[in-house]
Amino acid sequence: MRALLYQLREGFRSALSAVRQNKMRALLTTLGIVIGIVMVTSTFTTINGMERAFDRSLAMLGTNALYVQRTPAFIPPSEWWKYERRPEFTRAEMDRYAEEVNTRAAFSEGAAVLTGGMGRITYGDATASGVMIRASTGDIVRVAGIELDAGRFYTDLDNAAARFVVVIGKDVQDALFPTENPIGKHIRINGQRFEVIGVLAKQGKFLGLESFDNQVQMPINTFERMFGQTGYALQVRAKDGPSIPKAEDELIGIGRTVRGLDAREDDNFSVARIDALRDMVAATKATIYGVGLFLTALALVVGGIGVMNIMFVSVKERTREIGIRKALGAPRRAILLQFLLEAVVVCLIGGVIGIGLSVGVTALINRVFTAALSPGIVVLAFTICVLVGLTFGLLPAWRASRANPIEALRYE
Repeated sequence: MRALLYQLREGFRSALSAVRQNKMRALLTTLGIVIGIVMVTSTFTTINGMERAFDRSLAMLGTNALYVQRTPAFIPPSEWWKYERRPEFTRAEMDRYAEEVNTRAAFSEGAAVLTGGMGRITYGDATASGVMIRASTGDIVRVAGIELDAGRFYTDLDNAAARFVVVIGKDVQDALFPTENPIGKHIRINGQRFEVIGVLAKQGKFLGLESFDNQVQMPINTFERMFGQTGYALQVRAKDGPSIPKAEDELIGIGRTVRGLDAREDDNFSVARIDALRDMVAATKATIYGVGLFLTALALVVGGIGVMNIMFVSVKERTREIGIRKALGAPRRAILLQFLLEAVVVCLIGGVIGIGLSVGVTALINRVFTAALSPGIVVLAFTICVLVGLTFGLLPAWRASRANPIEALRYE
C-alpha cells in the first residue's frame, strides 16, 4: 500500500511537471473537455433550477387548486380547432357554477369567478407597463389563500358597488411607489382613476419566468365596467389529499349541469389541476436532457480523442525517459500510472476552466430563465473529467508501460 501511495504521489507530481512544460498544448487539448463540462453543467443547472422554480410555483398556486375554463391549459397544435369551437362561459353561468360549488360541493372548500387582462398603470411620472390585471369576487381571498403585506383586500360590498379600488403587487409598488406608502394613493389604469387599498405579499416568479408580483387585483364588477364582459374561469380550492380527484369529477358533473349538456354530449369545458403541470415540466426536462446530453457526449468524445492524441505524442517524446526508468527498475504499473494521471490532470484542468465558465453561463441563464449550480453538479463535472481522462488516457499509458526498455534507450 505504501508503495502504491508513493507511486501515485510521484506520478501526480510528474504529470503536473509535464503539463507545466507544455502549457499551451495542454490548454488547447482541454478545449473539448471545457465545452463538454459547460454543456453538462448548463443542462443540469437548468433542470435543477426548473425543479426548484416549479416547487415554488406550486406552493404559490396551491397544489389543491383547480381551474374550470373553456379550453385546457395546454392544447396540442393539432387539436386547437377542436377547442376553439367551444362556447365561452358567460358571467351568469360562472356565477351559478360558483354558487353550486360553494353551497353543495362535498370535496371543494370554495370557488371564485375569475377574469382579467393586461394594463398600463401610472402614478405621476412613474409607469408600470404589461401589468396583469386579475378580477374576482371577495371569495378569492379564501379560495386562493391571498396574503397581504399592507392594507386590506376588496370585499363583496366593494364588488357589488363596483368601486374603483385596487390591490397592487410588489413589483407594481416598487415601480410606482419606491419611497412612498401606496395605501390611499390614487393611480390610473388605462386612464381610469383607482384608489390603492392594499399591497399583496411578495410571491416571486412562476417557473422563474412570469412574475406574480407584477399584477393588480380589482373587483370583477369594476373590471366589467371598464373592459366589458370577457373570458371567465373558475378557481376552486379542493380539500387536501385524496379529495382532489373526487373534486375534479364533482366539478365536471356540476359543469355539465350548468352548461345544459345531456348524456350523449361531450364536455365543452375543461377542469385543470395545477399538479398536471408536472407533465409539461417533465416533457420540457426530457427535451433539455436529450439535447444537452447529446451535445455533452459529442464534446467529451472530441475532447477525449484530443487528450488521447496528445498523450500519444507525450509518450513518443518521452520514450527515452521511459527506457531509463525501466532500466532503473520501475515496474510497468508505475509507468502506466504516471501517464494515466497525466491524462486525468489535463482533463481536470479543463474541468476547472469549464466550471468557472459555467458560473457565468448560469448567471446568463438566470437572466432569461432559471438555473441553479449546486455542489452535486460540480462533483459530477469533476467525476466526468476523471472518467474521460482514465478512458482516453488508458491506451497511450498502456503502450508506454509495455515499451521495450532496450529499444526505448536507443530512441533518439
